[in-house]
Amino acid sequence: MVLQQKKPIEIVIAEKNPLLQSSLIKLFSGDDRFSVLTVASDGERFLAAAERLHFDVGVIGWEMPFLDGRGVLQALRGKADSPRIIVYTGSGNADVPRQAMALGAAGFCSKNDPPQQLLDTITSVAAGKMVFPFIDVARLAADPFAGLTPRERELLSSLAGGLTNQQMAQQLDISLNTVKFHLKNLYDKLGVSNRAQAVAFYLKGRDGR
Repeated sequence: MVLQQKKPIEIVIAEKNPLLQSSLIKLFSGDDRFSVLTVASDGERFLAAAERLHFDVGVIGWEMPFLDGRGVLQALRGKADSPRIIVYTGSGNADVPRQAMALGAAGFCSKNDPPQQLLDTITSVAAGKMVFPFIDVARLAADPFAGLTPRERELLSSLAGGLTNQQMAQQLDISLNTVKFHLKNLYDKLGVSNRAQAVAFYLKGRDGR
């Protein structure tokens, strides 16, 4: 009886760091369970690959140029035949796994984990499982601001104080573009679209504590 060889798991990677790109290709090439179809350097190129290729699992960064991991997940939500996505990041933000899960990711793996952890996560996700570190959903639900970084909490407080973007940049000694970047993330996490709604959310949450 001839055993039929199992089809390898087809992967597309989105990783901005060329050195890590090479390391990942080497990691997967040494394991016949996996087949890397292509490597993208940013989120936009990953989505372009997802349009033209059919693959099983996407391994994407969270902080990427042009389109970040959040943007990739938002773009793929609700699309038929979308690949299962694993967020693979070195971000120190402990809330990233929860955000990734909420946006439809199938798994999360930290770059600080051993390489074997990534391989195990991919095989589990390809088999239909979800792989995430422990997330205290009850705590997050109880505190609407639990998912915010310290910087985002500062900005939210400054918004409530009536400061403009320029004033916040000066007060925190960061660039105007950095303020805008943090505000975008803040609005996404709170589920609001502008500063007035963010301030209303802040006041309601503060009063409810």
